[in-house]
Amino acid sequence: MIARFTQWYQRHFSDPQVVILSLSLLLGLVAVILFARMLAPVVASLIIAYLLEGAVQRLERFGLPRLMAVISVFSAFVTALLFLLFGLLPMLTRQLAAIVQQLPSYIGQAQAWLATLPERYPQLVAPAETVSAATERAATAAEGLPAEQAERQLALISEEQLSRMLDNMGTELVNYGATLVSFSGVIGLASLLIFLVLMPVLVFFFLKDKRALLDWLRAYMPRDRALVTSVWSEVDAQIGNYVRGKVLEILIVWVVTYLVFMALGLPFAMLLSMLVGFSVIIPYIGAAVVTLPVALVALIAFGIGAEFWYVLIAYAIIQALDGNVLVPILFSEVVNLHPVAIIVAVLVFGGIWGFWGVFFAIPLATLIHAVLRAWPRKSEADDEGEAAQSGA
Repeated sequence: MIARFTQWYQRHFSDPQVVILSLSLLLGLVAVILFARMLAPVVASLIIAYLLEGAVQRLERFGLPRLMAVISVFSAFVTALLFLLFGLLPMLTRQLAAIVQQLPSYIGQAQAWLATLPERYPQLVAPAETVSAATERAATAAEGLPAEQAERQLALISEEQLSRMLDNMGTELVNYGATLVSFSGVIGLASLLIFLVLMPVLVFFFLKDKRALLDWLRAYMPRDRALVTSVWSEVDAQIGNYVRGKVLEILIVWVVTYLVFMALGLPFAMLLSMLVGFSVIIPYIGAAVVTLPVALVALIAFGIGAEFWYVLIAYAIIQALDGNVLVPILFSEVVNLHPVAIIVAVLVFGGIWGFWGVFFAIPLATLIHAVLRAWPRKSEADDEGEAAQSGA
């Protein structure tokens, strides 16, 4: 066992390139774990500057000086940030507060609708007064009661149980919504002020002094870092394409869904369309989860009618177009990961870093994929070289 471990260690870590790559990954992981929360504005500014760098480079290719390109892109970023803070965020907060206030009314409407279910679907929902223990229902059904009464006795759930479940769900939703509203208020008074002051300044200087910062960082890295450079070049291209494409996908799906929901007259269109937009962060799972609030609001607003089905059909069409048209266009240059790998990455990194772990699950999985692709090739090349030398 020890001999095998020694052989494995010598094979993989005798190469200085592999050692440098391993240390770089380890130091990066330690820095994220120890300082990510403490330096949240810096990390957020780095991410935003990284996203904006692509636009700066495009302007530079058109002949614009670096400083002018940075000022132009930064001005557009500040304009979008101001719109988000003073236009979009208040609207979302108002709609969230309205949902919390109207939840009791919605629950009452749902209870009234549930009261009609025993007559419509006696096989599924039984009136409260006909509910008995499972053994009693079986015995009663065996005594040859009329078919209609036997169906009610054998119903899957009672009206009373449905009503109790709805009451409990409503209480939890009201408490959760109130927590969100109060939490957003606390953030708006404290953390948001820090981000508003520091983040734009940091983003500007990260963009403006990018080359100087990179030169300073390279001065502290080993000269023999070809493997690190190779892995980073691949990961940089893949992550850059993914993150920029994902942000664009969120915006497109958000705007299109908002316009469709507004045209259909669905209440809380902005809040629901935001959920639909951000659901694309988690492939497959996000779309399935967001279906529930969209369907519930449509059901309460329109009932089981034509408008309800129009909303669900429109939502299904948006998801189909996103998965089959938009995603192939935006992510044509991104490494294709297996769906199982994507879901595992979302679960693992989301459990570690929450929302940002979910958002960057695929880029992090891409990083691991690139490292695994580069690592064996280096070792196999060394083994072939050693075999050739020994054969000679």
